[in-house]
Amino acid sequence: MPAWLVSTVTKTIAETTDAVSLWLDAPEWGGHRAGQHIDVRLTAEDGYSAERSYSIASSPDADGVELSIVRLDDGEVSPYLTGLAVGDQFEIRGPIGGYFVWEKTEMRPALLLGGGSGVVPLMSMFRYHADLNAATPMRLIYSARTEQDLLYREELNSMTNSQRDVVITLTRETSPTWSGRRGRIDQDLLSELAGPGASDLACFVCGPTPFVESVADALVAIGVPPANVKTERFGPTNGG
Repeated sequence: MPAWLVSTVTKTIAETTDAVSLWLDAPEWGGHRAGQHIDVRLTAEDGYSAERSYSIASSPDADGVELSIVRLDDGEVSPYLTGLAVGDQFEIRGPIGGYFVWEKTEMRPALLLGGGSGVVPLMSMFRYHADLNAATPMRLIYSARTEQDLLYREELNSMTNSQRDVVITLTRETSPTWSGRRGRIDQDLLSELAGPGASDLACFVCGPTPFVESVADALVAIGVPPANVKTERFGPTNGG
């Protein structure tokens, strides 16, 4: 297991009313792969400590490490992290995980499917793909509750081109001004977007367990081999 490192906040970005991205500098950080996560440890003056795992949002080619954290009002760690300022410090350990990663050597078209904050490790992949100017196609299908819950919206719009595509669908949006897709990521949507080449896709699915299981089943149903579907689940235990 990697050693704990002291990281310093170098920049904060308010993504939504409940989510903040923290850019960190850790002098001894050895880099990461697109899709990995890290452990965060907070220690109080009385010695009590709490640990949580957070996906890395930044590209492996970025200068620094970015975490995007959604505040849970009853959480133990996220309310503290989302209130940090430039210069504040906390401990990190990682990178962790070698299965849920997109490598630059991947030659198959990639389909990334994120539910809520499950988009965070997929953003690392999407940014890395852009940094590499990779020729293999990559599509991100991002499901959120409402327009106000969307992370990285402007950046994602700016990154789309002939090789990178973003599809956003909202499950609880009630505003009449939203002209995009509505509803969950289901078999019908995937059939429409994956096309006849589903069997050749490299798929990465991240989000709450019900979302991941539903989307993974739908991918297999449209012809994606199970071995081509990599999943990452999260729940309250690693998000507080």
